[in-house]
Amino acid sequence: MELISVTKIWDRGEHNAFTDIARFNGALYIIFREGSAHVSNEGALRLLRSDDEGYSWQSVALFALKDRDLRDGKLQVFNQTLLVFGAGPIREPAPKPLQSYCWKSHDGKAWSEPQPLIKEGEWLWRISATAGCLYGVAYRPHETDGYVALYKSDDGNSFEGLVPRLNQSGYVNESGLIFDENHLAHCLLRRDPVWGPEQKALLGHSEPPYKIWQWTELDKRIGGPVSFLYQGRHLAVVRLMDGEVRTSIVEVIEATAQINELLTLPSAGDTSYAGVVVEEHLLKMSYYSSHEGKSAIYFAVVDLVKRDLVKDNLIKADQSKSDS
Repeated sequence: MELISVTKIWDRGEHNAFTDIARFNGALYIIFREGSAHVSNEGALRLLRSDDEGYSWQSVALFALKDRDLRDGKLQVFNQTLLVFGAGPIREPAPKPLQSYCWKSHDGKAWSEPQPLIKEGEWLWRISATAGCLYGVAYRPHETDGYVALYKSDDGNSFEGLVPRLNQSGYVNESGLIFDENHLAHCLLRRDPVWGPEQKALLGHSEPPYKIWQWTELDKRIGGPVSFLYQGRHLAVVRLMDGEVRTSIVEVIEATAQINELLTLPSAGDTSYAGVVVEEHLLKMSYYSSHEGKSAIYFAVVDLVKRDLVKDNLIKADQSKSDS
């Protein structure tokens, strides 16, 4: 695995963060939050498009709602439509619970009005597709009754509750939900020591219809997860917090419940919340970081199969010596 390139593509907002990426109608799209600070009253979701594989980017939309701090924009292509998901609370003049929303476009230019989704107070964080349906894990950040719930949509318009209490083992929140070729669900679930001591990530598994789940505690704390499968391996991009905070590509070793760091992206401080597009052996990803000062949006390309030839040759030389 090798980092081919990384480019800062946006830093015009005071705080630029929480990204996702998708390919739609041949172009790459990146969405992220712009605000005056990490938490503020006027967060909006900005959408960029690249028609030349990430060499240049243009702002094509800005999603904003009066008094809402929109955060964590997510992209999903479904039925030839580009979907934008996001959520946000009202902070002032009087705090109100967050609401999840969806916007739709058939061409990436003209957008529908925002459609409220699921229960008020539940954050539909990331959407994944399998077998012609959409699934999303929502979380309710509440000190005495926090949980994650699983939702399903057959048409991309409405989401029905599938498992109302998917997990309540501590402050469970952000997730990376993926499905393998056999439609087995794998859920990488973040936990934080906010309302209890639990902080190591969880890994969940379920077979269709995804109503019964088994959970395993992993060996690390992570943030902002996005998972993907590559050649049968469960890979993810996460924020690691053991030592210096950083954004890294990791492998989730499901058999041993371990998270192994594979590649560290240029990053530090306020960072992570990546989006991924995997095409053949290339990983094209978005993320944000403050390692160059102001928090900014980055676009990176990673070769998932390129090996360290020097290291490989040394290993082969050692093996030859052992055989002789």
